[in-house]
Amino acid sequence: MTPSDPRPEGRVSRRELLCAGGAALALSGAAPAPAAAAAADPKPEAKSPEWRNRQAGMAYRQLGRTGLMVSEVVCGGDPVTLDNYKHLTLAVEMGLNYLDMAPQYANGDCERAYGKLLAEHVKRDRVFLTTKISGFTQMRERKYREIFDGLPEEKRAAIRQRAVEMRAERGVERPDYYLTYFPGQQGQFDPAYLRVAMMPDYSHRVEGSAEFRRYMVESLEGSLKRIGTDHFDIVMCPHGANTPEELDCPEIVETFQQLKKQGKVRFLGVTAHNDPAGILAGATERGHYDAVMLAYNVINGAHLEPAIRQAHAKGVGVIAMKAAHAVATHHKALQPVPEWRVQKVNRIVPGDMKAPVKAYLWALQNPHLTAVISNLWDETYIRENLAIAGKKVQLQAA
Repeated sequence: MTPSDPRPEGRVSRRELLCAGGAALALSGAAPAPAAAAAADPKPEAKSPEWRNRQAGMAYRQLGRTGLMVSEVVCGGDPVTLDNYKHLTLAVEMGLNYLDMAPQYANGDCERAYGKLLAEHVKRDRVFLTTKISGFTQMRERKYREIFDGLPEEKRAAIRQRAVEMRAERGVERPDYYLTYFPGQQGQFDPAYLRVAMMPDYSHRVEGSAEFRRYMVESLEGSLKRIGTDHFDIVMCPHGANTPEELDCPEIVETFQQLKKQGKVRFLGVTAHNDPAGILAGATERGHYDAVMLAYNVINGAHLEPAIRQAHAKGVGVIAMKAAHAVATHHKALQPVPEWRVQKVNRIVPGDMKAPVKAYLWALQNPHLTAVISNLWDETYIRENLAIAGKKVQLQAA
């Protein structure tokens, strides 16, 4: 595998909506957010541009109403470990200013490695830091599953049937919309839709649990300790939402506001691999999410365009992930990617570039997108992937 693919074989200061994307909502079948919640949390005003690590060779875009001026290419956390982080000083020297991480990555070592990067090479005030509340969705699904397992078989069968129907109605697994980016991803649909099917009758027994608040607080405190900072610019919760309904947990917003008042976080975001259009439309509609990181690429892009445009209009910043994973992957179980995907990006994006680089460049031609997240495995990846920042190309017909 060539250097610009997601991974080569064998390589291992301080804190200071109604309907969104009609086509996206139609695809996902997302129900409108409760009116009371939207009314209680009006859309915040956009902040003045906030610059960090501005370098002449990098292009920057504003992350929605946060005001954060983010480099067009940002650093993903997958490759970052205690044995593989020093090369990122080059990325910062080239103007990159956004570091993405999560407790789940390398069992916390990603955050520890970024902490060493900040302690040894890069000042905290040169970069924006984002972490996630890993495991939050799974905890909620466990609580619903405990209820499900105690129900009579007749009731369980009815819930299972409704879950299957909802998945089909929303079209979340259409082959031109759903892509598998990591092993086990598709298995997330079963528990997610089982929970959604149960919500009308059982949400009062789960939602609003104090356990959610404790989990968020403890997760964030652990991340702060591992990286050695007093605050994050963005916290993403849930980490990997599968349905718009997951955004309705009241403890997410309430706990975020508590942590924000304490100066430990500044903005709230969410990430999504599954049903990214539905999640983005739902986050925009609810009004309290400032940013969304979602799977957006040359294969599923048409389905996300309405939701991305509406998010931009409402001040929600959008960062694309999995842009290159549509045409290359480091997961051996998913190799090789279908050749037609590679041929498609080669047709659309002119020039003599590797398919993953073209995939990033394609995404950045969308003016309503803030940035693409890239796995920077080594200095070769840094030089190749950051070189596309600011470039404009005339896209060709597919």
